[in-house]
Amino acid sequence: MKLYGIAGWKNSGKTGLMERLVAEFTARGLRVSTVKHAHHSFDVDQPDKDSYRHRAAGAAQVMLSSANRWALMTELQGAPEPPLADLLAQLAPVDLVLVEGFKREDHPKIEAHRAATGQGLLAPGDPTIRAIASDSALATDRPVLHLDDTRTIADFIAAELGP
Repeated sequence: MKLYGIAGWKNSGKTGLMERLVAEFTARGLRVSTVKHAHHSFDVDQPDKDSYRHRAAGAAQVMLSSANRWALMTELQGAPEPPLADLLAQLAPVDLVLVEGFKREDHPKIEAHRAATGQGLLAPGDPTIRAIASDSALATDRPVLHLDDTRTIADFIAAELGP
């Protein structure tokens, strides 16, 4: 599976860019999966639902299944957060995996940047950041693509990943 990431500070436009890239690549006929890193405790389940109750009772994994989708939740139960490679091994094979976050992992990335956040760039000193998608002009040694130019960003990623 080919892998490419979108990294950046909070409110830099990562999620919107990811959403547009998934739509762009699927429109090009690719099967795409995503992995999103959360920096805080999160829960995809709801209290008082059966699956939540299963986890609360101590189940290490809970799988939900319906005619439309299935989901597998794994409780770490005090174990350390798994590295990206371990998470990727859980995915079904696809043409492209887009990763949001995991900015310190060693895979090629585009940095999302919005001037309004007031944050500096992650790119200096990080060779895994191949380009910057920004809403403003930047002085940098990396290619700068407009944050809203999804097609150009997708073309850049496709060229980086090759045939």
